[in-house]
Amino acid sequence: LECTAMSNKYLGDEFDIHGGGIDLKFPHHDCEIAQAVGYTGKQPAKFWIHTNMLTLNSKKMSKSLDNNILPDELFSGKNDIFSNSYDPNIVRFFFLQAHYRSTVDFSNAALQAAEKGLIRLFSAIKTLHQLSPKEKSSIDISLFSLKCDEAMNDDLNTPIVLSHLFDAVKIINSTKEGNYDLTLEDIDKLKQLFNKYVSTIFGLSSSEKENNLSELDGL
Repeated sequence: LECTAMSNKYLGDEFDIHGGGIDLKFPHHDCEIAQAVGYTGKQPAKFWIHTNMLTLNSKKMSKSLDNNILPDELFSGKNDIFSNSYDPNIVRFFFLQAHYRSTVDFSNAALQAAEKGLIRLFSAIKTLHQLSPKEKSSIDISLFSLKCDEAMNDDLNTPIVLSHLFDAVKIINSTKEGNYDLTLEDIDKLKQLFNKYVSTIFGLSSSEKENNLSELDGL
């Protein structure tokens, strides 16, 4: 009942999203719903988001098993598990590659792969700003924004969004190599796409000044 009283105080009788781990789905959240309905006569949340479990090197993450790591230890490199430190943006990008209801396994190889993917993404954004516009586009980029929106509306399917963004990365790199032409309008549309998803929604940024997404602001 304390949870119900607290949510009522700060969010009202009804709010949009309630999050938590999948281990809390039953009985904790079922009891919370029952208490809220009994207390207010209303369903407390419109959507219940349950994240799956984290594992570390394919083993259950548990303090009792000495198989756990804190965020600061991951970012600073002060741990005995990983070979180097990882920027918070790399870790965020790593999580975005998996659906929130999927089990996510932390490993050195997985984080290194995420780092390479993120570098490739920001490299393409830098290239996008260097493209010379043509009078006519030789490839249709009109559906990228719609596809990304549809994926996000499909239970926050971030891996599919990323797949569409990397399809756009391929077009950018191919345009640089002279295989495609893009008009100024289409280049601006791609800038808006990356600004919307990479910067605003996913909250990713680059530590390198030349790759900073602030260049995309205001488009």
